[in-house]
Amino acid sequence: MTALALSPASEQASKKSFREVWLISIGHSLTHWYPATFYLLLPLIGQELGLSYLEIGSVFTVQASAGALSNIPGGLIVDSVPRKGLLMAIALFWVGAPYLLMGFTHQYWTLLTCAALVGIGNNIWHPTAIPLLAQNFPERRGLAVSIHGMGGNMGDAIAPFVAGMLLTYMNWRTVVMVNLLPGVVMACIILASLGRLQAKPRSTNAEGTSGIGQKVGRKLKDFARLLRNRTLIFLCASSIFRSMTQGALMTFLPLFLARQMGYSPRWVGAVMAGLQLAGFAAAPIAGHLSDTMGRRQIIVSSMTTSFVVLLFMAIAGNSPYFVMFVAVLGFFLFAVRAVLQAWLLDATPPDMGGSSIGLLFAIQALGAASGPFIGGLIADRWGIMTVFYFLAATIVVANMFIFVTPVPSARFAPSTDSEVQ
Repeated sequence: MTALALSPASEQASKKSFREVWLISIGHSLTHWYPATFYLLLPLIGQELGLSYLEIGSVFTVQASAGALSNIPGGLIVDSVPRKGLLMAIALFWVGAPYLLMGFTHQYWTLLTCAALVGIGNNIWHPTAIPLLAQNFPERRGLAVSIHGMGGNMGDAIAPFVAGMLLTYMNWRTVVMVNLLPGVVMACIILASLGRLQAKPRSTNAEGTSGIGQKVGRKLKDFARLLRNRTLIFLCASSIFRSMTQGALMTFLPLFLARQMGYSPRWVGAVMAGLQLAGFAAAPIAGHLSDTMGRRQIIVSSMTTSFVVLLFMAIAGNSPYFVMFVAVLGFFLFAVRAVLQAWLLDATPPDMGGSSIGLLFAIQALGAASGPFIGGLIADRWGIMTVFYFLAATIVVANMFIFVTPVPSARFAPSTDSEVQ
């Protein structure tokens, strides 16, 4: 059954799960906490290890590439494992542990290895949490997923500000070690509160009692059919270039602020926090408007504005106006993340939500991997300011794909026997 109406049992589960949305969103903020801190620490790490712009960019390239390789199998496994709360706790711990190891490294290759481990762990969370929320709120899917995205923005905003303050009193290695504590505490809270949270299978036939290997095998067949979904293909194509924009921006913006504008770590952290706080404010607005006005209208308008702001940033150069444009960019660039995810889930069967989100994040990881690498080549050859012209071009290409993305004729909703226990 794909009707939008839910049975009384599903309706009750949805109400219960909404109280859990905030806990899941807080956990999401911690999965973003560590990468956001690392963006701020990397200029200091690069200076200590003597890394070039290309080598600094390659750290994020390796991290995103590992995520791209692990996302699709991770999504298939997530769809086959019912214990969603346990998966989220494991993902949160897995993200934080490699950053602790970075605090002991003095070698570039060890840094790359830790980055690869982060890329794998961070991509267990999203295929688990996002489809779970979307299935429980088919009528308010954009808003529910946006609240989850808002948690990520909050982690992205608070982490660099806190790290910038800590760097006033500690070296970067000590900060990395102290930084592990919030994630460990939150992983324990999620395990205690949501550890038994499960997504019940859509049917209670033999699939419900089969082993994980058989379930993954069936999901692989479903995944092959999923690849014929034109909405999914066009959204993934757009996401490659949008994530290329975001990945390069998050890599080279703190480098530009530190090396070209001479900002201290505290002020670099404050600017990066402003970028993410603007995205935090935009996420629920964009999600709600996409539920009422349509996904395409919100994404196209946000990406168009992002292009204009990036162009102004490139023109502004080292002037104070550059910093002013950063916050404006955050409002529009980060607003579309959850809307893209909601649109994808509109066109995806509920029992393939983890696989479709895994595919989306795998494709996004390819863009996130190539963006910092290409940006590093550009910065080493023509200067770091030229990177911002590159970012403006990539967001234009992303927007072109949105124009031709087909809208699904009907949204998928959970069946009457699908519920959260």
